[in-house]
Amino acid sequence: MLVSKSIASRAGLASAVASRSCRPSFTAMPLRAKVLGQQAPISTQAAAELFKPVEGDEPEDVLFNSLYNLRSVELNRPAKYNALNGSMIRKIAPRLLEWERSDMANVIVIKGSGEKAFCAGGDVAALAKQNAEGPEGVKKSVDYFGLEYKLNHLISTYTRPYVAFLDGITMGGGVGLSIHAPFRIATERTVFAMPETKIGFFPDVGASFFLPRMPGQVGPYLGLTSALLKGVQVYYAGIATHYLHSSSLPALESRLAELTPRDYWTIEQRLSVINDTIEEFSTGVPYDENIEIGGKIRLAIDRCFKYDKIDEIIAALKEEAAEGAKGGVQSWAKNTLEELTQRSPTSLHVTLRQMRLGKSWGIAHTFKREHQMAAKFMKSHDFNEGVTALLIDKGANGPAKWKPASLDEIPPGANISEDYFRNDPEVPVLELLNDRSYMQYPYNKFGLPNDYDVKEAIEKGNFTREKLIDHFVETRRGKQGVREAVSDVLDRMAVRSKGTEHVQWKKE
Repeated sequence: MLVSKSIASRAGLASAVASRSCRPSFTAMPLRAKVLGQQAPISTQAAAELFKPVEGDEPEDVLFNSLYNLRSVELNRPAKYNALNGSMIRKIAPRLLEWERSDMANVIVIKGSGEKAFCAGGDVAALAKQNAEGPEGVKKSVDYFGLEYKLNHLISTYTRPYVAFLDGITMGGGVGLSIHAPFRIATERTVFAMPETKIGFFPDVGASFFLPRMPGQVGPYLGLTSALLKGVQVYYAGIATHYLHSSSLPALESRLAELTPRDYWTIEQRLSVINDTIEEFSTGVPYDENIEIGGKIRLAIDRCFKYDKIDEIIAALKEEAAEGAKGGVQSWAKNTLEELTQRSPTSLHVTLRQMRLGKSWGIAHTFKREHQMAAKFMKSHDFNEGVTALLIDKGANGPAKWKPASLDEIPPGANISEDYFRNDPEVPVLELLNDRSYMQYPYNKFGLPNDYDVKEAIEKGNFTREKLIDHFVETRRGKQGVREAVSDVLDRMAVRSKGTEHVQWKKE
């Protein structure tokens, strides 16, 4: 996997930004209205026991730093694309717990070492080798996922501002370290994917929560196909909340360290100041890149991936790929079909059901369910076969030999995913580090407007197309990419009201 290197720098940006003021916003919904449950943090002693080092842990695979009011986590395995392992989790989780209790830690930044990756995922090759050792190895792998999901849930419910620099490859486990944060910064080097169906697994690390809540069928599409998003496309898709040039990240980090919140500020006010600070470093979006998951492609995604059965999705894609099809996306449909035929059939069936059920799961329940699902996959043929073929043998012995081998081998009406959604009696329900939960992300106004936002605005007021675009540009305070994002939504989902210039949402 190759990632383009930085080709530009902006001398003097830090000093220019430092001279600007930033003001808190007082309009955000209170956190307590959105987060269910009371804080019940794990004790320091219990955390020390849970995350104590084990033999073989590397001493410097994670680096921590303090600068004024900022605390940083740097994943430090650049030769391995900063792939996440148990050693790293055992360092990160207790440090985050410590900082959450500290009055001096006002903002947390997580980033990756080197120019190639933020975090390319979990070290699944090590897990497959471990599983080959038998039941004891499988148990160790299940325990690893337990630690990872505890950390993911901690991040998703963290009470300190948390900023993730998605600079470089960000996949799988790296998504779990970032997607649940209020601030997720993509750069020109960002490469995003949830590639789990390629290796006989399922999109985890909270994907059951964040993918089904994306507009339309974008989440199921990304989860099933493992589609890659690069650079500004990660921002347009809503995976990232901001898009900056990679050369600005060190200056931004220094500027964030200088912020001094008032004692009486709410978390919403603190987040608003951080958002304003990040925006000051924005130099715009590429003028020559259209929104890839937009226009005709996005309409086709919603048409094809709306079904609850894989064979219906395949049939819809074949219809789009046929000669003379009216959608105008034949090439995309053919490529998508080709991708799906290479995926684990079991993974596809499990993932689609996961996307439908996950809409009704709270964030805490999500990680408990995914832990049970991961335990089933550790015992499965497809995970160990897929990881071995793709990542260990690297294709030397041919492609993975799935069981069942293809989608065509699955009898009509067969439910091969059901067992993955039953609790394993040998695997205790995962105990998280706190009991906080919610049904929707508490902070969802820092990224670009999406279908939900535009629909809500249309239904609340009478807007012409240009007035509505101007409304979002103004309310998002000139955020780069807003005009492009809102225009795409209107092109797809809005029509002019009969006899007026006002727009209305298309009837579904």
